[in-house]
Amino acid sequence: MSECDIRRMAEEARRAARELARASVAEKNRALLAMAAGLTGAHARILAANAEDVAAARAAGNTSAFVDRLTLTEPRIEAMARGVRQVADLPDPVGAITDMWRRPNGLEVGRMRVPLGVIGIIYESRPNVTADAAALCLKSGNAVLLRGGSEALATNRAIALVLSAAVEAAGLPPASLAVVPSAERAVVKEMLSLHGLIDLIIPRGGEGLIRAVREGSQIPVIAHDKGLCHTYVDESADLGMAAEIAYNAKVDRPGVCNAMETLLVHVGVAAAFLPPFVARLTAAEVEVRGCPSTRALAPAVLPATEADWDTEYLALTLSIRVVASFEEAVAHIARHGSGLAEAIVTSDHGRAMRFLREVDAGAVFVNASTRFTDGYEFGMGAEMGISTQKLHARGPMGLTELTCEKFIVLGGGQVRDSRK
Repeated sequence: MSECDIRRMAEEARRAARELARASVAEKNRALLAMAAGLTGAHARILAANAEDVAAARAAGNTSAFVDRLTLTEPRIEAMARGVRQVADLPDPVGAITDMWRRPNGLEVGRMRVPLGVIGIIYESRPNVTADAAALCLKSGNAVLLRGGSEALATNRAIALVLSAAVEAAGLPPASLAVVPSAERAVVKEMLSLHGLIDLIIPRGGEGLIRAVREGSQIPVIAHDKGLCHTYVDESADLGMAAEIAYNAKVDRPGVCNAMETLLVHVGVAAAFLPPFVARLTAAEVEVRGCPSTRALAPAVLPATEADWDTEYLALTLSIRVVASFEEAVAHIARHGSGLAEAIVTSDHGRAMRFLREVDAGAVFVNASTRFTDGYEFGMGAEMGISTQKLHARGPMGLTELTCEKFIVLGGGQVRDSRK
């Protein structure tokens, strides 16, 4: 694929975005329902393409977590379709007037939500991103260029063909969504240079990908960065609840960004909590690494190094640290957290409120697993990614986060007097 080809795709997407911005809610929802039906109806074709990618990933020696992120099953395809249908059910943010006020001269000034335009997604491993991103972009009036990794090329093509055909059948421009059919780095470099054609780049993947996109892009970037999530078991915690939350956060699906990587336990409950919990983790084949205080209570735990506190394992590995106070737990999170999601288990309301206020992350939980950090779980239908930065969106990015505001001004003939 040449640099001219990716520019042509971006130009077509630009034209499609102008049409999408004018599309009615009914037109967009009709296309979304057709997309969901297409995914369900084409599951055999998608699974066949995915089997090729999974076999190649295994042959290349990729980790089990990597292969899990890549693998599709019928339930996962149905979950993709369900997410698309849920996006159709959500309110359309486009055209919503969020505020309106009247000036002394009679002008009425307000803000209206509008699409961003063309969004480029650069991602690795996860083929479900193809469907999620396409659905969210279409409902929010944006065209999207999807560039997945070489490991999922066949799967992404199969999904995109189904979705694009559904969009066209529903009467909207098929160029509204397109998968870049190349994994060449030169294509990504060209894509990142298309300022004026692409309005926003969203990278999803490892640290290397995020860094390369940030350094090479001439287009604004919102990064789905690593997820170094913590759970803090406070001295007032219900320990049974804490064990269930922490176990789910680590073991349910360890290869995803919202899985817990470090467990912090208050010294006042460490002796009662850690020995049985570590035994449960060991039975689940979790490799546990801990601070000296943790190892004194559970001698089978491996020693944790300073590097462990900054490591996103994405595997059945967990680091544990015993802390002397709530303040020490918050300080540890501030030093080592990635800003994606953090949780506290506590029965102290005041301490819970402090945790919500003081912990700096896109999602902060009280008495719940960090695994809920997900657009679908938040009722957003799906997500474009989880932003770990603060401009212009933070946390799971849904429909509203894929729009921006413009000022609208309603007058009755007013002109400005520059002498005032």
